[in-house]
Amino acid sequence: MLDNLVNTVVTQSGSDLHLSEGRVPVIRVAGFLIPLVNEKALTRADIDSILGQLLTPAAKKDFDEKKNVDFAYSHKAARFRGNAFYTLGRISVALRLIPKQIRTLAELNLPSVLEMFAGKQQGFFLCVGPAGHGKSTTLATLIEIINTQRLEHIVTIEDPVEYIFEPKKAIIDQREVNIDTADFHTALRNVFRQDVDVVMVGEMRDAETISTAVTAAETGHLVFSTLHTNTASQTVDRIIDSFPADQQGQIRIQLAGSLAGIFSQRLIPRVSGGLIPAYELLINNGAVANLIRDKRTHEISSVIETSSESGMIDLNRSLAGLVRNGDISVENAYLYSTNPKTLEKML
Repeated sequence: MLDNLVNTVVTQSGSDLHLSEGRVPVIRVAGFLIPLVNEKALTRADIDSILGQLLTPAAKKDFDEKKNVDFAYSHKAARFRGNAFYTLGRISVALRLIPKQIRTLAELNLPSVLEMFAGKQQGFFLCVGPAGHGKSTTLATLIEIINTQRLEHIVTIEDPVEYIFEPKKAIIDQREVNIDTADFHTALRNVFRQDVDVVMVGEMRDAETISTAVTAAETGHLVFSTLHTNTASQTVDRIIDSFPADQQGQIRIQLAGSLAGIFSQRLIPRVSGGLIPAYELLINNGAVANLIRDKRTHEISSVIETSSESGMIDLNRSLAGLVRNGDISVENAYLYSTNPKTLEKML
């Protein structure tokens, strides 16, 4: 059963598979959920059988104890990131497809300026946006650029490991939380003793992880990570606000000096089918660093809007360009804009 469902996701160019007791399987294609009405509703026995294929014994034990578990699942046709959980006493499973082939920036319709960050020797680069909008895919592409171009030691810390990298010029060690390391910040502290050049942290979950990542960026490492925030200015505020008040001044100084850039992205339904990204890019420079240090992060959006000549990208300009090219509808542009009034002037 699981093989057939996985094959359906792949052949239908789906992104997600949802399985739940008492419901037919559902896939997500181009952002829309599609029930597989030709399939029968899943029983508890079906779900138990599927979990037997998805989870290792250790993960199954964890799930039984905590009623929730993250995992990765490799199939001959694809690899998935998954989460199993209980809902009203029933078991549900959500699987996100991870393409085996790591795509290029051009194939992802992402701006070529991002390659600049893969070429840096040190700094802190964040890819942000809502869940399910391609952050991990973007970071995988940047890591793959380094992998193909530079003799570097790369360590990824993930929960779970998503894209599997084949070492090319680089040495790549991929560490999975709860399997290869206890947690994110422990693994991140360990990189200082592992002769690492580049670190990719799957997610910034707490102040200790953020602090260690910023320190790593300050001490000659190139650090990539993600946050579930919407804009560059919101991201800076989220990082600073995760620390106690008496530590915020210090983290402002550290972040101002170590931040390389923040890339915020959304995947928007394309008029011709599929999804296409709209994005915002903040590149740290003297003006931005001063705003971070001086508690004026609310002015960052204005700097982005007026700094296109230096490579920065304003989300509204990205959305307006997609509308003019006929890629997305005006309605969706307004839906995904964080400042619809400014967008209105551009359309």
